[in-house]
Amino acid sequence: MKEIKAFNDKRAEIYWWLSGLFTHELSTQELARYDSPEIHNFLAGLGENAHLAESSQKFISVLDRLLKQQDAQVQIANSFDHLFSKCDENSALPYASLYFDKSKLVDISPAQAIADLMEQNGVHVQKQADESYDHLSIELDFLGHLIIRSNELEKEPHMEKALQFQADYIRNHLLSWVPEFSLHCSSVDKLGFYSSISVLLVAFLQLDLHYLTGD
Repeated sequence: MKEIKAFNDKRAEIYWWLSGLFTHELSTQELARYDSPEIHNFLAGLGENAHLAESSQKFISVLDRLLKQQDAQVQIANSFDHLFSKCDENSALPYASLYFDKSKLVDISPAQAIADLMEQNGVHVQKQADESYDHLSIELDFLGHLIIRSNELEKEPHMEKALQFQADYIRNHLLSWVPEFSLHCSSVDKLGFYSSISVLLVAFLQLDLHYLTGD
C-alpha cells in the first residue's frame, strides 16, 4: 500500500500539471520555471518510460526552441488564446462535448456526467464561471483529486476498487475523446507547444490505464 500511495502522489502531480497547462496561459514567471533544473529533471523522468519517450522528447524540443526566444511567453499566450478561447476553424476548444461520440450519450451530457461524479465522490473542483465541467482542465483536475482521495484508504480491497474507478473514468471520460482532441489540436497548432502537450497527455493516459488494469 505504501508503494501504491507514493506512486499515486506522482500520478496526481502529473495530472494537475497537465490540467494547469489547459487552464490558463503561462505567465512570465511560470514559463521561467520551465528553464529550471527541477522541471528539466521532471520532464526527463517522464521520458525514461518507453511509452512516454517520444512524446516527452517532442515537448522538450518545442520547449527548448521557445525558451531561446525573447517573446516566448507572448507566443504561448497567443497560442492559448487562439486555440482554447476562440471558436473558429483555427481553434481546438478542449470540451468533451465537442468530440464525444454523441451516439453513446444516453440521458446526460458529458458536462453533467462529470458534475454528477464530483457530487457522488464529494469532490469540488474550482472552475471559471464561463467553463463547463467537460473542460479538459476540469476533468484532469478531478482525476487528480480522485487519486489523492484514494490515498486516504487503508484496506487493500478498498484501494483496488478506487483504482478500478479511476481506470473506468480514464477510459470512459478521457480516452473517449482526448485522442481526437489531440489530433485536431495538432492540425491547427502552428506553434506546437499545446499540440505536443496534448500528445504527451494521450500517451500518459494510455500508460496510466495500462498500469491500473494490467492490460
